[in-house]
Amino acid sequence: MRITAITCVKNEGPFLLEWIAFNRLIGVTDHLFYSNDCSDGTDRLLDALMARGIVRHLPNPAKGRNYQMEALKDAKTQDIVTRADWVWIADVDEFLNIHTGDHTIPALIDACGNPQAISVTFQFFANAGIERFEDRPVIEQFTRSHNPDLWCGETAIEVKSLVRQDFPLKYFGAHRPFFRDKLAKKKRPVWTDGSGRPVPHRFLVAANPRRIRKFPAKGARAFATLNHYALRSLDSYLVKNDRGDVNRENRDFDDTYWRERNDDAFLDRSIHRYLPDLGKALDDLKSDPEIKALHDDAVAAHIAKRDELLAQPANATMYEQLKAAPKISPQEEAMLIELGLAS
Repeated sequence: MRITAITCVKNEGPFLLEWIAFNRLIGVTDHLFYSNDCSDGTDRLLDALMARGIVRHLPNPAKGRNYQMEALKDAKTQDIVTRADWVWIADVDEFLNIHTGDHTIPALIDACGNPQAISVTFQFFANAGIERFEDRPVIEQFTRSHNPDLWCGETAIEVKSLVRQDFPLKYFGAHRPFFRDKLAKKKRPVWTDGSGRPVPHRFLVAANPRRIRKFPAKGARAFATLNHYALRSLDSYLVKNDRGDVNRENRDFDDTYWRERNDDAFLDRSIHRYLPDLGKALDDLKSDPEIKALHDDAVAAHIAKRDELLAQPANATMYEQLKAAPKISPQEEAMLIELGLAS
């Protein structure tokens, strides 16, 4: 089974090898990376990995600022995608944590009954007071999250999707595929959540703008969860904030973004099942002297950028404000104020 992962990156150099090694463990056979405006050596590391046949690396084709959607439009035409049995679209801070069988994508597909698409629910992992960047697996360091069934008071949580080659595709979205217009009901794709249940009808047909990318999370993760490490360490978040969003240039990640994702009430180490094999896979990739050197260069650039940013008073102030920020989302705080339980 050929499974191609597609992603867009900008200055993700320290985190590339972990994501690639992890995906290979769960059954991804091919990686298609699009990069833009990298200053930390991400592009050089990807070029070296491509020279060894480990990934495909292309410059992002976007002419404007809609980097991800332009890349996905291009990806649809690439042979690494057209020849794949399944396509997995995710970001480098997202890890597909599979709870069934041998904990691989083929096991997840089998558990879900081999549908044409599987949409897996996010679980946002908190910073949980970790300030310093460390060059070791993200999935090992960050173990706390919100209640997986509830995020910022919302019972519906966003998803990312695996897509089978015969899906009646109109276009890939970042969170889910969209099928062709005026498709007869009997030809609509068989599509499940991470428990093998049919996705809700209004999600399936994209009938409600508020439900295009999400549906109720309760009961949706029996076979898989999508662990999302959007914050990582405070150091890395500072660098991410300076970089902006890979999808939209110069987008700020403000206090709201941080607080919405820093609820650390729930402990979940289930993804640690992969750590022994992940360590071996990372050692194997780094056994190549050039790959290791390029990885180390990206790590050094990440740390240097942190130091540069912290030398600026505005960033130092933001750093301290985030350290002191409540570990409760603004939405939940507003609710408590309304109930008279907070001021």
